[in-house]
Amino acid sequence: MTIDPWLLERLVCPATRTPLTLDEAAGELISPAAGLAYPIRDGVPVLLVEEARQLNGAATGA
Repeated sequence: MTIDPWLLERLVCPATRTPLTLDEAAGELISPAAGLAYPIRDGVPVLLVEEARQLNGAATGA
């Protein structure tokens, strides 16, 4: 799964407004600052905090 590099440069975490990184193997956008992984479904990033999963070892309350 790939995301247009132009788009990836502009996407930010809705919780922290920090840049996201792409985890192609998992099909997710990762927010290290929030400790969240946002899913990519059918090639569309789902940037809803309610849909994100908590990363292992991340603090809660992001």
